[in-house]
Amino acid sequence: MEPVITFKSFTQYTDSASFVIRFTDGDGDIGLSDADNQPPFDTGSTYYHNLFLEYDSLSNGEWTRVVFTMPLYYRMPRITPTGQNKALEGEIAVAIKPWPVIPGSQGDTIRLGCTLVDRALRVSNAVDSGPVRVQ
Repeated sequence: MEPVITFKSFTQYTDSASFVIRFTDGDGDIGLSDADNQPPFDTGSTYYHNLFLEYDSLSNGEWTRVVFTMPLYYRMPRITPTGQNKALEGEIAVAIKPWPVIPGSQGDTIRLGCTLVDRALRVSNAVDSGPVRVQ
């Protein structure tokens, strides 16, 4: 089963921000360990990372994807339940530092989108923060 995520919150701080999602996964195969380093989880692979944030900027009433040299992609640690019931649910909080990501963007309206990929390479639904004014 693919993971299912819901947006929970986005909080801005002086020099960082926090993006929080809730997740459920019926198979319990969320996250990667240091030992997960062979294809398709090696450093040259798309799936080296398993949590993907996308950054969109609002300009003249239209959302435009901002592509960074260093994308907002993360490698979440392995979460594997013990016992027969492998279903997982919980929250993932991503610390974004530095914030704002784009210097001089205070006052801009952005949104952050997110997807999560499990070890079977099943991609979750996509969620977003909704419009956020950069402080």
